[in-house]
Amino acid sequence: MSESGFFPAATGRVLVFDSGIGGVTVAQEITAIGPKLIVDYAADTGFFPYGDKSDDALRGRLPVVARALVHVARPDVFVIACNTASTLALAEVRAVLDIPVVGTVPAIKPAAETSQTGHIGLLATPGTIRRDYTQRLIEEFAADTEIVKLGSVELVRLAEAFAAGEEVSRDAVAAAQAPLFEGPDGAKIDTVVLACTHFPLLREMLADTAPHPVRYIDSGEAIARQTLRVLEDRGAATGPKAAYITSEPADEPGTMHVLNRFGYRRPVPVSTRRKGTTSPEVA
Repeated sequence: MSESGFFPAATGRVLVFDSGIGGVTVAQEITAIGPKLIVDYAADTGFFPYGDKSDDALRGRLPVVARALVHVARPDVFVIACNTASTLALAEVRAVLDIPVVGTVPAIKPAAETSQTGHIGLLATPGTIRRDYTQRLIEEFAADTEIVKLGSVELVRLAEAFAAGEEVSRDAVAAAQAPLFEGPDGAKIDTVVLACTHFPLLREMLADTAPHPVRYIDSGEAIARQTLRVLEDRGAATGPKAAYITSEPADEPGTMHVLNRFGYRRPVPVSTRRKGTTSPEVA
């Protein structure tokens, strides 16, 4: 590893996982600092989006999906590129896998350390906003900072549409983030934490439609560095990078388009269970 955080010698196979295609932003970060890695991608398209699902439903599903995907993809490390999943079920996923699992943590600490006004926006899914884990991060790293929270499923849908090549209006993005700035502390916000891996896809449009200059930060680079740390002693992987989804490709034209844009071939559909057994299988 170099002092700059570049890992030119790191080898191995990484599986980046998200509910949809937002995690491709993390896959890009990993590839940028670990160019010899094979970075596969998996999306739980059969249960998208996570942000409006109940905690119980996600706790039940995430370990099962993670185990099924790892059984098929055989990665050296599993990256949960989803704040909603990580803040809810990181421990449960680690308990069912025998490889390193890297989670996603909202970038609250660096935001608090760099904000000049002491007023930060937290833009996430409703699930991440309500998690005890998120509140603990705020209490530990931003106790003296004013945090304005906004949970938005609409921004997730807009990000998916944008990545799929659909036209997304500036007005729609502006309206989705507007409540963040409408309260009494809104004008003081100078930093916004993008606590959903989908949101960096809209970073430029979010910045352009904010009512005043704002710095948007996310945890993608930190996730990439941690992934490379646990892979430093892994062996070389072979073959092209692959993609996996939990629904049928024919039902996911938007996802297919995005994966193709990011260099992934037709995704492999993965079922969480084989009929009559508890074993995962390729659908």
